[in-house]
Amino acid sequence: MKLTNNFDWRVKLGILLVLTSALLYTVHYLIFNDAHGVFFYIGIDIAFVPIEVLLVVLVVENAISSREKKLIMEKLNMVIGVFFSEVGTDLMKDIVDLDPDTVEIRDELLVNASWTSNDFKAATEKIKNFDYTLPIKNDNHESIEFLQNTKEFLVGKRKFLLALLENPNLLEHETFTDLLWAVFHLMEELDKRDNIQNLPVNDYQHLNGDAVRVYSLMIQEWLQYMEHLEDNYPYLFSLAVRTNPFDPASQVMV
Repeated sequence: MKLTNNFDWRVKLGILLVLTSALLYTVHYLIFNDAHGVFFYIGIDIAFVPIEVLLVVLVVENAISSREKKLIMEKLNMVIGVFFSEVGTDLMKDIVDLDPDTVEIRDELLVNASWTSNDFKAATEKIKNFDYTLPIKNDNHESIEFLQNTKEFLVGKRKFLLALLENPNLLEHETFTDLLWAVFHLMEELDKRDNIQNLPVNDYQHLNGDAVRVYSLMIQEWLQYMEHLEDNYPYLFSLAVRTNPFDPASQVMV
């Protein structure tokens, strides 16, 4: 019904504009009694229509679309910020504490206020090419404890994660969508297992792969988000630096 009403409104407006144009041309003819001039200007106006369409479609609409996309990305960055505040930063910290190989990339992730776009680019290249591994095994007590704690943590955030996945704007941010699905999948895998402490070796290997996927995607998204904060929200960036999960000396106090 709503679509029909909008269509009727547009049709009525179009008819009104055409009739107004016809009336104005008629008045022009009655005043100047010049049919040749009227048809001449009608021809000129019709000939200019393709150029008007070109300007509207390629220039004006593109400018409007770019502005709308920028607004959508701003909203998405707010969503990403809430994700890291509620889930991401704590989960990354737990993985960092478990992963002995983090020391190999730690120096590249000690973000601070002096970082430039080149620093973020170099760090991104480093972590993209890094071979992520986690020691999740049946004979590693710390890794089993990590899985249990992660299960409880993520299951407690189920409603929050579902709310994020329902956001229609996520289609504009493919990498963050991939991260959310990876986190949600890890939560589902852990939640379906009643006893994390007595699993087959293959199960631990599978969960290890799921955790590695989350870890690698999250670091990349975290770096992009940190760069966004530095460029646009210095006060939020300051807090993010002071709670950097990769900095063992980080403290929230200034």
